[in-house]
Amino acid sequence: MLNTLAKMIDHTALKADTTKDQIETLCKEAREYQFASVCVNPTWVELAANLLNNSGVDVCTVIGFPLGSTLPETKAFETKNVIEKGATEVDMVINVAALKEKNDELVERDIRAVVDVAKGKALTKVIIETCLLTEEEKERACRIAVLAGADFVKTSTGFSHGGATVEDISLMRKVVGPTIGVKASGGIRSLTDAQAMISAGATRIGASSGVSIVKGKISTSDY
Repeated sequence: MLNTLAKMIDHTALKADTTKDQIETLCKEAREYQFASVCVNPTWVELAANLLNNSGVDVCTVIGFPLGSTLPETKAFETKNVIEKGATEVDMVINVAALKEKNDELVERDIRAVVDVAKGKALTKVIIETCLLTEEEKERACRIAVLAGADFVKTSTGFSHGGATVEDISLMRKVVGPTIGVKASGGIRSLTDAQAMISAGATRIGASSGVSIVKGKISTSDY
């Protein structure tokens, strides 16, 4: 069971002060436990791709992170650049302000800018930052992500004032249906946390506590 769970975890290190040594440890752990991916900032993609070559572990990185307020063209360039350096999954942050202003055309264009570059080369996960949204906005963000061709919707960056909740995962799964991935991220520190998210409909877990989770321990680490 824990091997199956490990294959659902993006083993994550996204803090600004993450060092090369910490990335090397992250990748070593990912190889050992066979996590789905490591999720690292763009500056570490090339290193992670080299360390994880032929490991069965993907390299995930973030786009427009953590605010989502860069231009669609910038996000497209970021995506192209990190894919060239070895990323096989990209987690992009939506333009939250545009969503709140009901500028759905811009939100969709923003997501499509990444999806179009990544298509056939990398999975696209769309971070909607649930803690900043009303229920209606969460639903609308999920519908737009599906319309734009995203592979996953994702709860959180982990850098705002809240992370994943069971209620949000359940809502997101209901909106996107059975074929789109749902990633829970932010504040998941134990096996119990992860199992609750999966029971609610999550198909991927983003956590810096991946090792603790698969060992059945509780981590005090922040995402």
